[in-house]
Amino acid sequence: MAELNLNKKQRAKKRIEELKGFYIHFMVYVFINIMITVVVTVSLMHNGYSFWEAIGNFGSFSTWLFWGIGIFFHGLKVFSYSPFFNKEWEERQIQKYLDEDQRESEKYQ
Repeated sequence: MAELNLNKKQRAKKRIEELKGFYIHFMVYVFINIMITVVVTVSLMHNGYSFWEAIGNFGSFSTWLFWGIGIFFHGLKVFSYSPFFNKEWEERQIQKYLDEDQRESEKYQ
């Protein structure tokens, strides 16, 4: 029983570390992207672009977009959302291989 509680505590601690990692990743994402957007926008405005032209420039929001894709998938992993490889899929695959193994072993009996 004590081992079971220890295992639960270890899993909970791992889960908290994953959440903490995601939130840190998200905060860094927001902070760095604000800095990049400001630098790119000011630089473009210095070169004659209007504010709206500078903001609409692909360089102003490209890191938001591409890094955001990474954040999105990180969030899916941390919050245990997997539309493709979920627990039911894993169980079906395990059962499939067990059945296959059973059929193979029956051939030789």
